[in-house]
Amino acid sequence: MLRAGVDIGGTDIKIGLIDDLDMKFKAKTIIPFTYDGYETVVAKTAEKIKELLKEAGGELSSIGLAVPGSIDIEKGVVIHAHNLNYHSTPIVSEMKKHFPDLPVLIGNDADCAALGEFCCGAFRGYDTAVILTLGTGVGGGIICKGKLFSGGRKNGVELGHMMLKYGGIKCSCGNLGCVESYCTATWIINEGRKVIEAGRDSLIVKRSEGDLEKVDAKLVIDCAKEGDFEAKAIFDIFVDNLSAAITSINACLDPEIMALGGGVSKAGDFLFTPLREKVREKSFFKIDYNIVQAQLGNDAGIVGACMLFRNGE
Repeated sequence: MLRAGVDIGGTDIKIGLIDDLDMKFKAKTIIPFTYDGYETVVAKTAEKIKELLKEAGGELSSIGLAVPGSIDIEKGVVIHAHNLNYHSTPIVSEMKKHFPDLPVLIGNDADCAALGEFCCGAFRGYDTAVILTLGTGVGGGIICKGKLFSGGRKNGVELGHMMLKYGGIKCSCGNLGCVESYCTATWIINEGRKVIEAGRDSLIVKRSEGDLEKVDAKLVIDCAKEGDFEAKAIFDIFVDNLSAAITSINACLDPEIMALGGGVSKAGDFLFTPLREKVREKSFFKIDYNIVQAQLGNDAGIVGACMLFRNGE
């Protein structure tokens, strides 16, 4: 039997079919996300699932949707997905119009990433785990006692919207000082652009040719790795911010393992070595916390969406 997983993002939609027997992809693809209404997005996604099914062969048994926002799992509604401009969006019922005989499940994208890592990635063999996905925003997913924890009211957990700095930078959610305002690729990019705007002597300016649009998180991190003072200062503050967020999560949940996903996590030991040291320094329990890079990369959301049906077992 095949399971379909759909990971909906503000730039693209990742779609894959996974076989229940070997837990491997039988087909997958990416299509662009469009802001022309959820009905259109669902219709295009459903059409692509059917194309992949013809390609892979076999019978489809369920569809899972991973969405970056707060979710009413029981009603199958996206409560708020600010980056998609989805609010009170009945996406599950819309998908069922195209697949009326199949169960359609939905979850927060970071929750799905956590479930994917639990089934097939870094969390295998652990009962309690947390994932943070560091990209344009910060997503968070929790595995508790071997199950995906979607919150007491089943709306999902929003670790990216914990308050990190009271009265701080305005977040996309409208609040001030969220983790998402300080621990993202977006924050790194904005700080890198400030270096250019201030006319400072930095590799950031040289590598970007002074063009603000050429500044991305990788450019800043690469400059920091080469010892550039301005870039290193930005990265050190980023690590300090992220370590504070992780310390709070550890204090509340005491997970056996924490994984970081998203583009920033690809910095490798340059990120993880000082991060582990700072988390240990700030934490109540002075132990070596198990903080690792997520294993599934861009496939985590698809895999977790496919595996949503298992969470109730």
